Amino acid sequence: MFGRAVRLLLSIVMLMTAAVVGTVATAGTAHADGCYTWTRTLSQGASGADVTQLQIRLGGYPGYGSVLAVDGSFGPATAAALKRFQSAYGLTADGVAGPNTYSKLYALQDDDCTPIHFSYSELNSCNSTWSGGAVSASTAKANALRTMWKLEALRHALGDQPIRVTSGFRSHACNDAVGGASGSRHLYGDAADLGAGPHSLCTLAKQARHHGFRGILGPGYPGHNDHTHVDHRGSQYWSAPTCGV
Repeated sequence: MFGRAVRLLLSIVMLMTAAVVGTVATAGTAHADGCYTWTRTLSQGASGADVTQLQIRLGGYPGYGSVLAVDGSFGPATAAALKRFQSAYGLTADGVAGPNTYSKLYALQDDDCTPIHFSYSELNSCNSTWSGGAVSASTAKANALRTMWKLEALRHALGDQPIRVTSGFRSHACNDAVGGASGSRHLYGDAADLGAGPHSLCTLAKQARHHGFRGILGPGYPGHNDHTHVDHRGSQYWSAPTCGV
């Protein structure tokens, strides 16, 4: 009888230990990430690779008509973008990147660093290598990642309803096959064509003005009545006449 009681007690202790270990493991995943983990609080004046990683994820929050530089230097523009991000997700908008900001960013990204609602395959239906465009494969893929984070911000601003990407990176061969312009931004990996869905093409074109896209082409612009095009060209050019853009 005594031996049975001891065995029962040991079983209970083992179950409680397993439960505690499981809780700790689960809690730990909230503070580390398969893509990137920040190890310090960031604010104005900071610089380094961790600032660069933050800026990539804040690319969709530069403010109307602006573009956030990804230069590894935490200046006023980065602080302002961070405040917009924090406000958008109900965080204290203090312009300082700390545990709460990082936890939200971890929740928003997959282990390959893409935002949870977009993927590399979605931004490249041309090939699996990202080669054959106007820039190196690594640059094209990096450009697409920045575009996806801007699209994630656009998606959130529009109520977290799906955004349908109909075209992303193209090699020269893929671009020629669809009759794309010879200097198309799709060749650089920093462009995306968006189709109508929960939101009209005009809604997408208008809202995109707030999320770091220098190029916006939509209904009323030749060849763009069935999609809204966004990109990161060298200077601002917006034209969607039907939408008042």
